[in-house]
This record gives sequence, structure tokens and C-alpha cells, in this order.
Amino acid sequence: MGSRYGGLKQLDGLGPNGETIMDYSIYDAIQAGFGKVVFVIRKSFEKEFNELIVSKFKNLIDVELVFQELDKVPEGCTYATEREKPWGTNHALLMAKDVIHEPFGVINADDFYGRESYFILADFLRSVENKKNEYCMIGYRVGNTLSESGPVSRGICVADENNFLKDVVERTHIVEKGGTIIYLDENGKEVAIHPNVPVSMNMWGFTPDYFDYSWEAFKKFLAENGQNVKAEFYIPTVVNQLIHENKVTCKILDTPSKWFGVTYSNDRPQTVLKINELIRKGVYPEKLFK
Repeated sequence: MGSRYGGLKQLDGLGPNGETIMDYSIYDAIQAGFGKVVFVIRKSFEKEFNELIVSKFKNLIDVELVFQELDKVPEGCTYATEREKPWGTNHALLMAKDVIHEPFGVINADDFYGRESYFILADFLRSVENKKNEYCMIGYRVGNTLSESGPVSRGICVADENNFLKDVVERTHIVEKGGTIIYLDENGKEVAIHPNVPVSMNMWGFTPDYFDYSWEAFKKFLAENGQNVKAEFYIPTVVNQLIHENKVTCKILDTPSKWFGVTYSNDRPQTVLKINELIRKGVYPEKLFK
């Protein structure tokens, strides 16, 4: 649920025939050669989701539905009884562990990533078939990820000399100001950053061993944070920890794609315009699925 957007933005029809951002993502993934899509949803959305989304893809790509619920935790783990929300992005990813047995990509349903990114991700995943501990993150240039409706938060990537990820540092209030991109540091001071600095938009590539690492990390997370009703179990947190323990590598793959999405309700008209412009240029057909 998008608290800033004001509704279930993943199902908002933004294309000329009611296509969602997710529809364009899956269309692009199919073009890049992906063979299966796994949707992680709440059980309460199942009927509406099947009617609106799954029915479009049944004959185009293998589809699996898995359900993220608050009580899907390792046996013996406890948490605050007053908690209402599930446990965040890496918890969502863990829900797919029984239906994914090959290298896989991860995206947010409400982010428009651009077709080039899917081809870059697919090429990487083919290269790690039957391998372990070799991951990737599609690195978006921060200047290609800003919102025209207000400041955004982004995970700024720190790379080594071979462009492997060393760290992801969350920065808030990133905005263009007078032709310069700035963020606010821990002391509220404005810091300028180059428009090509890579940021994480939660587009990842993993091999299946990531599920085992995540399950163990989730047990530890719940032991430390189970009674915190707001604590969330994020993908970058787990990846960072594995990198610092020298268990895995994560290659930052640069993409020229421009990200856009609907962080704020005011982003919606701009997103509709951008999709229509891509249709006008012939990137997408007028009717995505016949």
C-alpha cells in the first residue's frame, strides 16, 4: 500500500488501455528473455489481482503467486502482537523461495525501470547459471531517478575499483536545486552529488543461494527487532552484510535507463505523459496485450 500515493498504486491504470507500470515491466522482461514471473502479494488482494493482472499473462509467461503475510516467519521466532504490516522487501523476496530455483531478478511493482535495464539484468543472470554468491544490482544514475513532485530518498552506492558494491548508504531529501543535485546529510547540511553517481532502485539479480542467507538473516533480525512494530527487513541491509562478511560479490551494472514512478500522487500525470511519449516513439504498442 502506498501511503504517500494514497492507494494501491501497483494496480493503477496509467497506460492508454489501463496498463499498470507492472504491465510494462513484465512486457520488457519478456522481451529480454525472462521465462517466469513471481508476484508477491497479500492474500487479501488475490481475487482482484488474478482478474486485473494475472489473466493478461497466462499465455505469455509462466506465472506464480506467493503471499506475504505478517505471520510467515521462521519457526520459534516471535514478534510484537500489535504489529500490522509485513516485514519489508527482503521478507517479500523470501516468500518466493519455494518457487524459484534459478538465477532471478527482483523489482518493485510500482517502478518503471526502462527496457535496457532488463536486457542488462538478463545477460548477467545467464552468466551466473549454476554459480553461487555472485549477485548484481542495476545502478541507476541519480540524475535519472528524481521526481518532479518533491524530494526522494535513494540508496547511494559505494563501489570498489572493479565496480563491485562495497556499501549502500541511504540518503534523504535528494532534489535538483539550481541545476545541482543535492541531498541532506545527517546534520541537515546540503551536499552536492554528481548526476551519474549510481543509486539502488531495488533492481537486483541473485542466485538461489540468496534465499538461504536471507532466511538466516531474518532469524537474527527478528531476534533483535521482533518487538519493534516499525522495523523492516530490507534487501540492501542483507546484501551489505554479506558483502562485509566477504561471502558474496555484487556487481554494479550501469544502466542508461531513466527511472520514473509514482512516489507522490502528483507524479501520476507526468508518468502518464512519459508512457504516452514512449508509445509515440514506438517503444511500446498502443495496446500492450491483445
